[in-house]
Parts: sequence; C-alpha cells; structure tokens
Amino acid sequence: MSIDNTPQISPAGNNKWWTLAVVGAGTFMSALTGSVVNTALPVIGESTGASDATLQWVVLIYLLTTSSLLLVFGRLADIYGQRKIYISGLGVFVSGSVLCGFAPNIEALIGFRALQALGAAILFAIGPAILTAAFPGQQRGRALGLQATMTYIGLATGPALGGFLTHAFGWPSIFFVNVPIGVIILPLSLYALKPDVTPARQPFDPVGAVTLAVALTSLLLGFNQALRLGWGNPVVITALGISLIAFTAFIFVELKMAHPMLDMTLFRNRVFAASTLAAFLNYMASSSVSYLMPFYLQRAAGYRVDTAGLILITTPAVMAVVAGPAGWISDHIGHRLPATAGMIITAGALLFLRVLSPDSSAVTIVPILALLGLGVGLFTSPNNSAIMGSAPRERQGVAGAILAAARNVGFTIGVAVAVMIYLSRLNTTDTQLASPADITNAMQYATTAIAFLVVIGAVVSALRCEPNGR
Repeated sequence: MSIDNTPQISPAGNNKWWTLAVVGAGTFMSALTGSVVNTALPVIGESTGASDATLQWVVLIYLLTTSSLLLVFGRLADIYGQRKIYISGLGVFVSGSVLCGFAPNIEALIGFRALQALGAAILFAIGPAILTAAFPGQQRGRALGLQATMTYIGLATGPALGGFLTHAFGWPSIFFVNVPIGVIILPLSLYALKPDVTPARQPFDPVGAVTLAVALTSLLLGFNQALRLGWGNPVVITALGISLIAFTAFIFVELKMAHPMLDMTLFRNRVFAASTLAAFLNYMASSSVSYLMPFYLQRAAGYRVDTAGLILITTPAVMAVVAGPAGWISDHIGHRLPATAGMIITAGALLFLRVLSPDSSAVTIVPILALLGLGVGLFTSPNNSAIMGSAPRERQGVAGAILAAARNVGFTIGVAVAVMIYLSRLNTTDTQLASPADITNAMQYATTAIAFLVVIGAVVSALRCEPNGR
C-alpha cells in the first residue's frame, strides 16, 4: 500500500488557480508546438530547399531533446527548487520559439528547435510537481485533469492551426503564436508560483544524467529510424546497442550513488510502479492509432486529407472533454477504478476497429475514435494523480519527469511497434501500392495486437492499491 506524501497546504487565496493557469498555459504551448509543425513541414521544405532526410530533424530533434532531458530537469527542480527552474524554462521556450520563426535556413531552424525543446522539457517535467504542491490532495486529480485537458487541446488544435497559419502568414507564424502567450504568463508566473522551499542541497549526479540522456536518445532514435530504414539497418542496430549499454551503465551507477539521478526505490512503491507501466502502455495505444488511422482513412477508405484530419480530431477532442471530470472523479472515489475502466475502454476501442472496412462511413468511424478518446481521457487524470500522489515530496520533480518520459517513450515505441506489425501484414512494403482491403486488414491486425498490451495494462492498473486502501 502506498502512502500519499503530498503536502496538504496550498497557497493562500486563489493562488493555486493562478498556478494552474500558468502551468496549463505552459502545457498547452508545449503540446501545441509538438503537433503544429507537422502540417507545415512540406512548406518548410519548399521554402528552405531541405531534403526529406534533413526535414525530419525539425520534428525529431524536438522529441529527442525533450525526452533525454526530462529526468535531468526533474532532478534539478528537486535540488534547486521548482519555481526558478520552471520560470527559466518558460523563458527558454519562448526565446526558442522566436528564434525558430526568424531562422534563416534549415540548419538554424533545427538548432533553434533544440533550444525550444530544452524549454519544453522543463515545462513537461516540472508542471505536474508544481500542481501537486499547489493543490491539496483531495483536489490533485482535478488539477492534473485540467492540465491534461490543456495537453489534449494543444494536440487537437495543432494540425489545423498549423495549416491555417502556414497558408495565411507563412511557416514562421507557427512559432510566433507562442509569443503572446509567453508574454502574458511569464510575469504571471512570478506572482502565481509560490517561493521554493527546498530540502538540504544534495549533489547533482552528472554521470547518471549523461548515461540516461544517451540511453534515451539512442533508444528513441533507434525506434524512430527503424520506421524509415528498417530494423536490420546498421544505424538502427547501433543506436539500440548503444542504448542497451548506456541503460546498463545508468542502472549500475545509480545503484552505487548516495544521491542518484533517479531514485530506484520509487519503483518499490506498487502504486507508482504500476501507474507508470500503465501510462506507458496507454500512450503506446493512443499513438499507434493516431499514426495508422490516416493511412486507413486516406488510402483505404478514400477520404481527402482535410476530411481525414477532421475525423481524427475526434479522439483528442473527447479526451479534452473527459480529462477534467475524470480527475474530479478520482478525487472522490480514488484513482484505481476510473483508471482501470479507462484502460478497458481503450482496449475495447482498439478491438472495435476490427468492424471497419474500406467502405465504412464517418458515422461508423467517429464513434469508435470517440470511444478511444473516452478511454484515454478517463485513464489519464486519475493515473497521473496516482503517480504524483505516491511519490515523496522531495522526489516530486523526478516523479513528474518520469510521467512525461512514459508519455514520450510510449508514443515513440507505440508507433514503431504498430508500424512494424502493420507492414508485416501488407503484401508490399510500399503502402501506396497496397489494396484498400490489405491496408484495412493490416491496420486492424496491428491495433488488435496493441489492444492485448492494453489489457495487460488494465490488469496492472486493477492490481495496484489506493493510498487510503480503497
């Protein structure tokens, strides 16, 4: 049984809601920036003359930088204070966004995207910890649920907003959109975020930070490039081999350190360990659908790209609606029941995709995607609350970073695994030559396989206990 170590004292007056506004805005910007770029990539390529191989790094550098630095900044926040690190992250993120908009060439844009991602890593890692400290335990699920809502709104609006801004004002405008938000929340954060109260200073673990960064970067790079180059490519094999060696070195170092980068004892807590694993599996599921469904909608069902985009908004839109109420529910009945129900609904939605055919209409497709959004939305807020509530106060920054890492790694591995299964079922490796029936069958085969992983996640979720024994 876990113990809820979350401090029960929140800032006086309405500061906690201003804190939620600051963290929610930072979350929205980070999520929006992660999704808004994809739509503009073809235009960026035409404008800069970049090849497809170079262009992919505009997206990839953001993923690799955020993922590799999450735990670093989570640990730094635990040592030096959440407020100062978070405000610094806001400044870096907004500055990186401005520089991206003024980038004179593709190389500069990739470099400035890395700077922008550095700020995003801070926002992703520390945001949940700040909310956990600002809200009493009985309101934690609601606060984290509203933060999740801002994430899903950013993800849902990103592609459409990116297309509109790029068409109307040019591709630099997709980066400048963060500037007015940042100008508002940077001074607000100075007022809203309560002063840091940190424990006695502990030494930072640079060896652990480097080995973990290398391990995560190599892992994500290997899985990402496997989609383009194939699993047998030397680049992929080398990246995954380096990741394995670095992870082994990281664990060895951390077990020997008095003040490690990642306190392995966190995973002795059944709630924390089970919630983290369940989050990873749930993010694998949602990412597999978001990647494969466009192939089904456009190449099998014959929808235009704009219509397919509107259909795909269904899932994040429902997630945004459900996440807040799900957090409120978990505050009243505990996290295990709603989170487990969300996992079961997610698995059911993946299996319901089997009813689709190349002739399926939006009337059939949209309810299934809405069911997926319901499942993920119902799961996320209670599960996030479980992770943050089961971590001790002095490890809140690292706990939030682990939560964000589970999302990023789950997204990347989920896409890689789903595509590997998808391509294995096609009669050709060129999906443009595959028949509509073959594409539909391959999509269903991959999502059904992922559904079984989600069922495992549901079992894991059900077997954890509540902090109060429920």
